Amino acid sequence: MNQRPNTSSTCGSPEHAVHRRLFLQGSMAAGAASVASFNGLFSIPAAAEQAKRQGKKCILLWLCGAPSQFETWDPKPGTSTSGPFRAIPTNLPGIHISQLMPRCATIMDKLAVIRSMKTEPSEHFQGIDVLTRGDKPRPPFTRPILGSVIAQQLGDLDSPVPQFVLLDPCPEGNEFKAFKSGNWAGWLGAEYGPVRAGGKYSIPNLGRLDSISELDHQDRETLRAFLSRKYENDRRSEAASSHNAAFQRVAGLMSCAPLFDLDQLPPADRERYGPGAFAQHALQARHLIENGSTFVMVANGMPWDNHVFQHEMHQMLVPELDNVLFQLITDLEDRGLLEDTLVIAMGEFGRTPWLNEARGRDHYPNAWSMAMSGAGIRGGVVHGATDKLGRNVVEGHTDNRQLFATIFRALGIEPDQEYDLPGLPTFRRVEEDAQAVEEVLL
Repeated sequence: MNQRPNTSSTCGSPEHAVHRRLFLQGSMAAGAASVASFNGLFSIPAAAEQAKRQGKKCILLWLCGAPSQFETWDPKPGTSTSGPFRAIPTNLPGIHISQLMPRCATIMDKLAVIRSMKTEPSEHFQGIDVLTRGDKPRPPFTRPILGSVIAQQLGDLDSPVPQFVLLDPCPEGNEFKAFKSGNWAGWLGAEYGPVRAGGKYSIPNLGRLDSISELDHQDRETLRAFLSRKYENDRRSEAASSHNAAFQRVAGLMSCAPLFDLDQLPPADRERYGPGAFAQHALQARHLIENGSTFVMVANGMPWDNHVFQHEMHQMLVPELDNVLFQLITDLEDRGLLEDTLVIAMGEFGRTPWLNEARGRDHYPNAWSMAMSGAGIRGGVVHGATDKLGRNVVEGHTDNRQLFATIFRALGIEPDQEYDLPGLPTFRRVEEDAQAVEEVLL
């Protein structure tokens, strides 16, 4: 039997931008939490159009737990590692993907698939950290997560709509605590951290109490803002700055709370995407991007970690992913948003070419696949290759740094730009002069 490399079988673990000051003087400072005030803001054609035109955006479909490349983008039919599913042709001549993804097979001309991902971490927490932040930790410094960087570079802090949103059915954190509250934005500051929704985090308590008049609410906010800003200026306090940013964010959320209400979305759209939390959150991500968010991360707990009954579990999971990708990319294109919206679908690594004793596939960072579409990405490209059994990358090796360089280039962000961190070591968005994968870029 061939030696099995680096794996783990256990989990261990609008025309004029709506300026914030103007908004504070109006509906936001008055605690406008009603649907009417939200519709009043976004029914202005110039404002709605500005939300669509303000720049590149990104939706990250985070497939937490790590899907199998064999049952998705890199099937190996007729081999000992293939499993029971066939490979089917796509609308790209000569390119086949798993039979579990018939809808994606019809839009492969809009997708770029990288079949040659090779990264280092083989455990979930470390893999998630590297594949969402782009590099290994350099303690005691915390590198900002991808969404924070994109929000800081491309977002609009003056918008009442949150620029970085995390939609997670398990916002309290799964058993690996991968998405438990923490230092998401790193040195960029709390204003670039995510607004979290999903599960019990449905953004409650955004309405003004009936016992407080709008004028009283406005006066209280004006006094609070004055005293907090004075303290921040007098003490040169970064903590106070973050505290003030949090209040401004809450005020903005009060105005756009309906964006987070799935019941506000058309029933026909909800039915197309499917009933699951992941599917519904993907639809919500489209809605948020359409209305002014810059980066939305859609997570899905840990369902892809199939150490047991791999094929049975993927037979349920992959068709949902197939439909979600198809609906999302088609919707964005139909709405004229795909050209400026980058869609990424990936997990933290891949799965082993072999099955374990429980008929599951274990963790495998040595050779795995991911997909992208939209802003800056050349559709109809399959980059890299693995060997006949999918054990090793034989062409187009791509690591996490090269992937992040590619993502940043696609969005018009300079990958090797240094962060402005006086008194701290030099950090770049992408370290070691890693080069983007040119084949998948426009």
